[in-house]
Amino acid sequence: MAKDRVQYVCSNCGRTTPTYMGRCPKCGEFDTMAREVVVSETKTKSGKTRRPVSFNSTPQRIRDIVIDNTMRMKLPLTEFSRVLGGGIVPGSLVLLGGDPGIGKSTLLLSVADMTAKAHGAVLYLSGEESAQQIKMRAKRLDTHADDLYIATETSVSAMVSHIQEIKPVLVIIDSIQTCVSDDSSSAAGSVSQVRAAAAIFQEVAKTTGVTIFLVGHVTKSGTIAGPRVLEHIVDTVLYLEGDQFHRFRLLRSVKNRFGATSEVGVFEMEADGMQEVTNPSEAFLAERQINAPGSSIAITMEGTRPLLVEIQALTSSTAFANPRRTANGVDYNRLLLVSAVLSKRVRVKLFDKDIFANVIGGMTIDEPASDLALAIAIASSNKDKPVHADMAFVGEIGLSGELRAVSQLEQRLKEASKLGFKRCVVPRLQGRRLKNPPEGMEMIPCRSLSEAVDVALIG
Repeated sequence: MAKDRVQYVCSNCGRTTPTYMGRCPKCGEFDTMAREVVVSETKTKSGKTRRPVSFNSTPQRIRDIVIDNTMRMKLPLTEFSRVLGGGIVPGSLVLLGGDPGIGKSTLLLSVADMTAKAHGAVLYLSGEESAQQIKMRAKRLDTHADDLYIATETSVSAMVSHIQEIKPVLVIIDSIQTCVSDDSSSAAGSVSQVRAAAAIFQEVAKTTGVTIFLVGHVTKSGTIAGPRVLEHIVDTVLYLEGDQFHRFRLLRSVKNRFGATSEVGVFEMEADGMQEVTNPSEAFLAERQINAPGSSIAITMEGTRPLLVEIQALTSSTAFANPRRTANGVDYNRLLLVSAVLSKRVRVKLFDKDIFANVIGGMTIDEPASDLALAIAIASSNKDKPVHADMAFVGEIGLSGELRAVSQLEQRLKEASKLGFKRCVVPRLQGRRLKNPPEGMEMIPCRSLSEAVDVALIG
């Protein structure tokens, strides 16, 4: 019988080494190597033999494979279904991460209730809360499905027994860090325990066809705790983002084998749980102050959905030798780039100004297509001139001050037109190519950032 062995695993990238190292040789991070005991491959610590994953499939020609689009389980919570690609796929393994208290358990309990009412039995397994605590949350959410089962358990083998007994269509495990597997002798939440438990749940999902949702804790850097191999095992990775002091929560898909990635669902945290926001653009612009200097509208794409968000900027004279640059919701380096282009190409004096940039509603914008709106907001605040209220902006800014083309311009313009915007500043080359803009929408092609600033500002 093979003996157990000791190895060290990086909690950041999953790299294993036979001896302890202060710095991971793969990712270069310090103090991330955690000790784990690898149990013999033939026997677990309980004496049971682990069998390999078997999907019992037979080879077939790809042209003979039929795609069944009706297999997804659709839910009344359309924002949640859309992020998953149209609904819950049977037999899939989904990982949901987010900050503590952001609403992961609240959202999944609502999903469990809807699934139990529409599709069959649902099993909610919690290793962090008692059944009474979950019942209190369910009462607040008005959850009363007959086929929703609750159990408090941390043993993976006991969880599998519950699944085999009830035969649910959906299983929610809250959380993967509390699970203890016989395949590892490490403590719960360690790298080896998380990886071993995820592998077992993957086997259960693929062999039985039950959908399993795993709740994952996040680290200080915002990534799901445990090695990256955990994200490779699952089919879909979702992040629930937002600030506890903001009412909006964003459900973002960063990996999805059954749908588009980077999809975003918008929810609003209320007393009776998470309520979906069917028109996020309208919600983000609801409190917008018209003709206020330093405010502009960006048309950004989140997955396949265009969103209109308000970007605000404030410039003020600094009392220090080095002016500050503060970014909230936009990339800090992107803010520096846009500020440098404004100073060099448009002659906007920012060398003695503090710049604060903010995206309203708790949104985080990463795509370069929002560069133009950010630059217009900064220029508007610095010149103390408002932007035309019916104008939106889309375009990437180059280092020479030119406006570059963006993707899916027609979809962006349609969304802006629905919300009452009449004009949109776009890159000149792309504006010429788009022959039929949406009805009631006027495109204003601009070649450079300087032209766009002259067109956008009033007075």
